[in-house]
Amino acid sequence: MNTYLPLQGVLFDLDGTLLDTSQDMASALNKLLLEQGREALPYAKIRGQVSHGARGLLQLGFGVSPNDEQFIPLRDRFLDLYEADLVRDTKLFDGLGEVLDWCEQENLRWGIVTNKPGHLTRAVIKALNLWDRTACIVSGDCLPRRKPHPDTLLLGAEQAQLNPKACCYVGDAERDIQAGKNAGMRTVCALWGFLSEEDSPADWLADISLNHPMELKPVLERWRHGD
Repeated sequence: MNTYLPLQGVLFDLDGTLLDTSQDMASALNKLLLEQGREALPYAKIRGQVSHGARGLLQLGFGVSPNDEQFIPLRDRFLDLYEADLVRDTKLFDGLGEVLDWCEQENLRWGIVTNKPGHLTRAVIKALNLWDRTACIVSGDCLPRRKPHPDTLLLGAEQAQLNPKACCYVGDAERDIQAGKNAGMRTVCALWGFLSEEDSPADWLADISLNHPMELKPVLERWRHGD
């Protein structure tokens, strides 16, 4: 059984948890599909794969995996297309602006731990004027092992000067919940994120699953008092 400490900080996954990046990532994938002589895919079909990044989107669009010869050139072109129009429609999920304001008012440090490449993470966070507000920003290329390994979450806690047992990690993918548990943190499953029909979040055994970001505030308040 976990022996958590009163909450002092909140770490967020980026795509599908803190930010709705789905429109811009879907646009990049469809541009690539059209370049390659394929048909564009409906947004609704793409959305459920956005949390899995370029790997998941290229699997969806082209049926390729990292072991395939075509993967690296397709990935590099996808990332170029995405970076060229990075924040046309990207925004905080509804309600999360208020949650971040509340965290800062209550002296709860918050940060970002993502598998997204560092140069894209930095560009998005700076464009949305969040850079100077975060206690930590850890990207997928900071360390050799990414989520579901706990390494990047533990680095985020260290940068934010937080005990992992006084942190919670909020994410919308199974690897997020696994990483949080592996790091000894409380975990929140963000059901507002980019889940697909194949996902079974009840099986991930997060400490709590929430449908809307505004549901975070009372949970964080309760955990602050050691509940």
